Amino acid sequence: MRVTTKGQVTIPQRIREKLGITPSTEVDFVESDGGVLLRVLKRRDREGLVRTRGSATIRMTTEQILALTRGGK
Repeated sequence: MRVTTKGQVTIPQRIREKLGITPSTEVDFVESDGGVLLRVLKRRDREGLVRTRGSATIRMTTEQILALTRGGK
């Protein structure tokens, strides 16, 4: 399997089917000894993210956030 110039790889169909990975499935990459593991996030793993939605105390526009992450450029 080859990594594209954008850092993308294709997960083989047999693995996607076995793990139930569909286009909307969230996954995580976990470093381990000698490699990287692909971990399918379960619903409960995503619940924490959903619970925190809207909890920010500072109001910023998307443009302001992007300016900060890009070093003000």
